[in-house]
Amino acid sequence: MSDNRQQQEHYSLSMMYGTYADILFVLFPFLVIAMQRLWDGNLYQILMRPDLSIAAAILAGLAIGKFVLGLVTNRDLGRYKERIVFFIALTLFVVLGPAIILILSMTGDAEIPGFVAFVQPMLLIVAISLYTTAVSIANILVQTGNTRPGAGESYKSPVAQGADSVQPRAAPLDLPRRKGHDAY
Repeated sequence: MSDNRQQQEHYSLSMMYGTYADILFVLFPFLVIAMQRLWDGNLYQILMRPDLSIAAAILAGLAIGKFVLGLVTNRDLGRYKERIVFFIALTLFVVLGPAIILILSMTGDAEIPGFVAFVQPMLLIVAISLYTTAVSIANILVQTGNTRPGAGESYKSPVAQGADSVQPRAAPLDLPRRKGHDAY
């Protein structure tokens, strides 16, 4: 029992590190741009350029991808589908839409209003939160999908070799075949 708990904690910790590594990877180019602007003495320009909105839009797109991954991972999770669709709509409405509007408005010739300096960091924070939530939901659904009865044949994981814990293997993705001239 303690072994299983340690494996779950290790998996959760690994997923957290992976999630934040993704976020840092996305934000790295924007950090370089911000450091260059800071070097040039244009600190205020960091908040008045569309860079943060672009980063928020990228993270929102990644979050939507993770939500869709969670949605299509397991067909037996009907009770969660509407929640996932809600999070997709929330991501579009709260982050992606406003980020794209800000990007387009800021790249135009009009003067940029001061509230943008507050809205952009908030969009980025919400995008990071939604991406983290999306990864967590996708992983919960994948784990739930893997532990359901009849998911496939069982196997002993390399971590649990020598232990009596048997984990079910995920069922393969059932894709429809093309009719006609298949080369394979």
